[in-house]
Amino acid sequence: MTNRPALVLAFAIALTPLSAHAEPAVTIPPPAAEAPAQSTGLETAVLAGGCFWGIQAVYQHVKGVKYAGGAQKDAAYDAVSSGRTSHAEAVRVTFDPREISYGKILQIFFSVAHDPTQLNRQGPDTGPQYRSEIFPQSEAQARIAKDYIAQLDAAKAFKRPIATKTQTMKVPFFAAEDYHQDYAIKHPYQPYIAINDAPKVESLKKTFPDVWRDQPVTVAEAAKTN
Repeated sequence: MTNRPALVLAFAIALTPLSAHAEPAVTIPPPAAEAPAQSTGLETAVLAGGCFWGIQAVYQHVKGVKYAGGAQKDAAYDAVSSGRTSHAEAVRVTFDPREISYGKILQIFFSVAHDPTQLNRQGPDTGPQYRSEIFPQSEAQARIAKDYIAQLDAAKAFKRPIATKTQTMKVPFFAAEDYHQDYAIKHPYQPYIAINDAPKVESLKKTFPDVWRDQPVTVAEAAKTN
């Protein structure tokens, strides 16, 4: 989308309008394999699936998520949005594994956050910067993500093959400018948000009521507690 600000990460993020979302052939199941529950500490998931605004908005309403956004300011938005770099729009989600599992984070990603069958695009946004990709932060995350994609493809959970890729190594993350953060929360009536992002949040509320929270966690609030 021309002149649309977005969050960037060294190689990935995404968003898709509900109307363009692939209808699952069956109910999307959770991952068959999960990581052992941790007793202490937070974990981080990095996900790309189109415009950053929508992905961030979804996870800000998920119980157990402590932060959804970026940290460093580096990669130039104009360069990334041109599609000529290896970057993609992505979101970094910090969560408490005692409250929500990495597998559940991925189940939400594939079910309501974006359309994993679209290649190098999401809804109205086209180009490799809008690709669907998972950036595992550990060997355990890499195993769970790869096994889950294989599980969903084998079950024919979608009418088309899953296009989501997984990185084989940890990559650096670069956040967009401050005005990009919490964008969907700050601008709920902006046409792009209302058409493409608000339906995702509503879908989360209906599909995953067990992890839904009305009051979203914002980047500004998370910064105060860190």
